[in-house]
Order: sequence, then structure tokens, then C-alpha cells
Amino acid sequence: MERQTIIQPGEHAPNFSLKDQRSQTFGLLEEMGRKVLLSFHPLAWTDFCAAQMQSLEENYALFSSIDTVAVGISVDSVPCKKAWADSLKIDDTRILADFWPHGKVAQAYGIFRDANGFSERANIILDENQRVVFVKVYPVHSIPDIAEVIRFLQGMEVSRTDSGNAV
Repeated sequence: MERQTIIQPGEHAPNFSLKDQRSQTFGLLEEMGRKVLLSFHPLAWTDFCAAQMQSLEENYALFSSIDTVAVGISVDSVPCKKAWADSLKIDDTRILADFWPHGKVAQAYGIFRDANGFSERANIILDENQRVVFVKVYPVHSIPDIAEVIRFLQGMEVSRTDSGNAV
């Protein structure tokens, strides 16, 4: 089911299951109750995509501390993802293969670039109920600002704490 428009905040995230670089299945529904950062990148083995995935790995502990699972996603195959993750020394962050059907998850989220055969570079954040709360598409030849994503996630934590203390 292909979307024509980019998914928007407030929408329910389409469910999916994809294999990661270790051939283990990541199922979105299994992450219910945690925030999820879907960090889409066009292709493995490119400098911008490498920097994007390394920023997830470098912030793995921080994401865990705010009950967020961050995953990378692109249209590359599992063997490609494994070799790439090994070369980048990505040990903790799961990098998912949206390989077959080609780009199905990117299509479901409305960020597949038909003319190129890969996804937009995008960060999509889901809340604990798997509602979209943040969507940002970046120029293909850029590195997303991970600090902006972290500030947004930390703001969600503060809002939750503040609302819990309300009289």
C-alpha cells in the first residue's frame, strides 16, 4: 500500500517487520510502550548516511535512558547492512533492511523516492502509542541534526513529567 503524501504528526504509524544487520526481525508492534526513532537514509556506503547512522550509535545510551529505540532504515539488503555496520563499528544500533518488497516501509510512510529507488533522508518519531509526533525530511546530501531530535525527545520526557505533577 503506497502513500502519495508524507506521513504527518497525529497519524498512527503503519506497522512493519524488517530484518536488521544481524538477520534478526524488528517488529514495530513489539516496541509499543516505547518511543521509536525511525531514521531513514537513502543508501549504505555513502558518507552522509554513514554519519547519520554513526550519530545514532554514538547516542545509543542516551536514547535508551529516555526509553527510545532508534533504528536506521534503508533499501539495502541484510548482507549489505551487516558489512556496512561492521565497517562503521555499529554494534548496538539496529539498521533495518527495507529491501524486499523494495522500499515497502518507506512507501508506507510516504517517503520513497520513485525516481531514485530509495527513501528520503528523514527522521520520524513515534510516541509510546505509535502515533507520529515528529517528521522531518532533510536534503539527501546532508546529515540530520541529531541534537534537534534529542531535544525533541527530551522535551517529550519533560512534558510527561510536568503533566504527571499537575494538580
